[in-house]
Amino acid sequence: MARVLIVEDDTDLRDMLTESLTQAGYHTGSVADIRAARDALESLPYDLVLLDWMLPDASGLLWLRKLRREEQYRDLPVIMLTARGEITDRVQGLDSGADDYLVKPFSLKELLARIRTQLRRTNSEGPNERIELGGLLLETDSHRVRAGDRLVTLGPTEFRLLLHFMTYPERVFSRSQLLDAVWGVQVFIEERTVDVHIRRLRKALEPFGKERLIQTVRGSGYRFSAEFA
Repeated sequence: MARVLIVEDDTDLRDMLTESLTQAGYHTGSVADIRAARDALESLPYDLVLLDWMLPDASGLLWLRKLRREEQYRDLPVIMLTARGEITDRVQGLDSGADDYLVKPFSLKELLARIRTQLRRTNSEGPNERIELGGLLLETDSHRVRAGDRLVTLGPTEFRLLLHFMTYPERVFSRSQLLDAVWGVQVFIEERTVDVHIRRLRKALEPFGKERLIQTVRGSGYRFSAEFA
């Protein structure tokens, strides 16, 4: 379940991309300018960025060049979406650090295929991913979680929560960050909903002695810590 950040100031296109990618199984974040894009990357880890060239507060191309100079974003896949389709524009975009370049208007099927290609390249969309931490084995293809040789029964939301925690162990996430990551940025629900599902996740892990893997960090949020296995 890869996470895609959409940086596009055209509201209709941004909404269409958000809906289409969500239906395709991706977690999405969507912003309209560079400042919001920067904040989004700093608040949550993304697996791929769809980036418009012409944005209201700065050039997407110039921002991409800055990103590539930062170690943590050097290998982040970026697909540029732009109306600038001349060969010189394509070359400039790719030379500035874009991994792919798609000219508007484009086919949604082609965009999804290019996203899959980039994610396969970075192993962010592995069909048989297995994560093993703290005595738990999580399999993304079968949506199964095991503690030793026993199956842990989880609801779909609790599974997504655990997957997010195990993907980023020891990292503290606020309730709002968990809402965006697990439920999606387009869903408007109360932050207390997170607490309800955290309790359900802990209750499911309790028979296996694994409930303490999910730690409460006072004043900050929650984290997964294998130290408490």
